[in-house]
Amino acid sequence: QVQLVESGGGLVQPGGSLRLSCAASGNIFSVNSMGWYRQAPGKERELVATITGGGSINYADAVKGRFTISRDNAQNTVYLQMNSLKPEDTAVYYCNADGAYYGDSGVPSLFHRWGQGTQVTVSS
Repeated sequence: QVQLVESGGGLVQPGGSLRLSCAASGNIFSVNSMGWYRQAPGKERELVATITGGGSINYADAVKGRFTISRDNAQNTVYLQMNSLKPEDTAVYYCNADGAYYGDSGVPSLFHRWGQGTQVTVSS
C-alpha cells in the first residue's frame, strides 16, 4: 500500500515563504506524476502545480513566478516552494501522486493517492 504524508504548512505574513513536502511511502514500484492542489474556504479544489516523472511541470496561472514544484525521485518526495505569498493563497494544500505499487501477488498495481492536507494561512 502507498500513503502520502505532507508537512510544512503554517501561518505566514504576506510576502513570506513556505516550503511544503510530501513523501510517498509503501511498497512502491514506481511513481509517475506528482502534484499539489489546494482548497480555499468556500471554493472547490484547484490545481496548483504538477510534475511528471520526466520532469514536465505545469503551474496554475495564479502561482506562476512565485511557486516552484520539484521532486526527489530517490525519496519519492515532491516539494512546493512558495514565495511572495498572498492572502489569497490561504488554503488547505494537498499533494497527489500516481504510479504503481507491489501488491501481495508481487505484481505491480496502479495507485492514485492523496496526502492528508496541510493548512497554509497567509495573514498579517
